[in-house]
Amino acid sequence: ISNVRPEPDKVLTDLVDYVLNHKIDSALALETARNCLIDTLGCGLEALSYPACTKLMGPIVPGTIVPHGAKVPGTSFQLDPVQAAFNIGAMIRWLDFNDTWLAAEWGHPSDNLGGILATADWLSRNAIAAGKKPLTMKDVLIGMIKAHEIQGCIALENSFNKVGLDHVLLVKLASTAVVGQLIGLTRDELINAVSLAFVDGHALRTYRHAPNTGSRKSWAAGDATSRAVRLALIAKTGEMGYPSVLSAKTWGFYDVLFNGNAFQFQRPYGSYVMENVLFKISFPAEFHSQTAVEAAMTLHPQLAAKGKRVEDIAKITIRTHEAAIRIIDKKGPLNNPADRDHCIQYMVAVPLIFGRLTAADYEDAIAQDARIDALRAKIECVEDPQYTKDYHDPDKRSIANALTVQFSDGTTLDEVAVEYPIGHKRRRADGIPLLVEKFRTNLARRFPAKQQQAILDVSLDQAKLEAMPVNEYVDLYV
Repeated sequence: ISNVRPEPDKVLTDLVDYVLNHKIDSALALETARNCLIDTLGCGLEALSYPACTKLMGPIVPGTIVPHGAKVPGTSFQLDPVQAAFNIGAMIRWLDFNDTWLAAEWGHPSDNLGGILATADWLSRNAIAAGKKPLTMKDVLIGMIKAHEIQGCIALENSFNKVGLDHVLLVKLASTAVVGQLIGLTRDELINAVSLAFVDGHALRTYRHAPNTGSRKSWAAGDATSRAVRLALIAKTGEMGYPSVLSAKTWGFYDVLFNGNAFQFQRPYGSYVMENVLFKISFPAEFHSQTAVEAAMTLHPQLAAKGKRVEDIAKITIRTHEAAIRIIDKKGPLNNPADRDHCIQYMVAVPLIFGRLTAADYEDAIAQDARIDALRAKIECVEDPQYTKDYHDPDKRSIANALTVQFSDGTTLDEVAVEYPIGHKRRRADGIPLLVEKFRTNLARRFPAKQQQAILDVSLDQAKLEAMPVNEYVDLYV
């Protein structure tokens, strides 16, 4: 066995060279990143209404105070950057209600904001304390664009779920790279850091699937992005890396965890992912169901118009794409909110019955309504091969669902098909005003009117936001 230390795997060097050298000059990417930022923070603020989330917040040891630490928006916590990243990452993913990326692997690139914002805030407060310049929010936006790109480009052609690994592996990887750049790692140090992210043990997807679906899926991203900050800090000490972490025979990532297959790439890193990212605007629902929920909302008033009740429904057929069937087509008991927001039958039944779907509709108080399970039992998913093809088409990236409702008397409603959800790039003109309105609603959950307005004045002005020191922007949320 040769013990000659090889050159770093090209996947590592390509990723690191992109983070260190690629200039982001896309106005569309920067504007989309700003919208992503406010939507992500807004979702985190809404999550602070849920005790299941807030019980995980704060320092590891109660009462710990960190001078010049990173602040956690919507709270009074000031923490070390690793724990702040966990807090921010957990709150922004808790309700599964902001951005999504769908490809061979799916996930939420905004999960990286936990590590990026915590690190940038911590660095800025320490810089000011030392009489130096803080980072600006443009640095955060650029970090978001690059983290989105890393996570999204690897996800395009490489399915981690098919080998049982969770997509937060890509959050850890992307956050490590971007946070490493923020804290000033050299090229060699950053390669070391990224290799450490691959050496780590990786999360199993079992907590997202029957029969184990549970709330870890709501804090898994916080865990991944905080681990990334830790690894970047370890690399900064000069700790060594592992150059053939992916390709080493027998012991490398490919052989151990990826069935011996090397990663495939569809496109070079740029700003494609942020420009094409999907926003969850109307419904806190797993993204493969967004268009199904839109269709159900369209059908809800048609029931009354036809003089029908949900009890009159004999069968509902959902024409859908393969990924939806694999992830959210679910029969049997649903044990908790995390189970329900990953069941397409539940997410269609609720709007058909109530004419709405909110985060509260996944809680036990609503779920115990017997009509929901009765209607779920009548809903069948059928794959449409064209929908699956369009889902993977880089020029379309549709997430189509079509609903047909049949009644016990033999009559049916016309099929309602929705190919592109309101948060799709093709529907930005419709979507962004609603996204801003959602942000206003989320600010109002937490802050008095004057503070809401101060946040809005900066957050809705691209130039003003980009120029603002990170610590000053985060202070607006305290």
